[in-house]
Amino acid sequence: MVSPDVQPITTNPVLRFLAKFISYVFHPCFVPVYVVLFLVYEHPNMFVGFSPRNKILVVVQAFMMFSFFPIITTLLLRALKFIDSIHLPTQRDRIIPLIASMTWYFWIWHVWRNLPDYPKELVALALGVFAASIIAMLSNIKFKISLHAIGVGTMVTFLITVALQQSLHFAVYLSIAFIIAGLVCTARLLSGSHNSFQVYSGFLAGVAAQLIANVVVLS
Repeated sequence: MVSPDVQPITTNPVLRFLAKFISYVFHPCFVPVYVVLFLVYEHPNMFVGFSPRNKILVVVQAFMMFSFFPIITTLLLRALKFIDSIHLPTQRDRIIPLIASMTWYFWIWHVWRNLPDYPKELVALALGVFAASIIAMLSNIKFKISLHAIGVGTMVTFLITVALQQSLHFAVYLSIAFIIAGLVCTARLLSGSHNSFQVYSGFLAGVAAQLIANVVVLS
């Protein structure tokens, strides 16, 4: 949805469709789940010793707290007319969904940090997402920061951290992460959802949030 104070960069219907499609696929509610899926099923040793059932449990936990509950909360708020649109085009619309999401993100971080068998990297990711939601909420007081950019900023920073800490070849994965980040940020600009300041500040906010989480959990 076009922001009230920002005009879309392009009127090309194909580009507009692609921008919207990318924004949905890499919605900030889904990005942490994609990262968890990578850690559980693609990383060679992050979840060594976990049974297939326990791996599924980790993914389900991530999906419920990062995606399902935030989306359901937003849909309920729209049905009850607390917000004008599920796309949250205004700062006012974002307040309650952000507070609710902070609750879900805090909960999954708290649960994972108290499970000794879970990798610290997973705990750092959850704390990074929680910290990012706090920064988003505080930024929302002044301007409409890009939540999509925050999501991919957190993702890129987390994957770089994992790559630096382990002797594995992450070049392909990091390249994919940067491409996704570029596509998402470009999509938000093309669609007119945000201006460049809102997108760049969002990406930097995601980077900062994950760095803080890394220091707290991994140091």
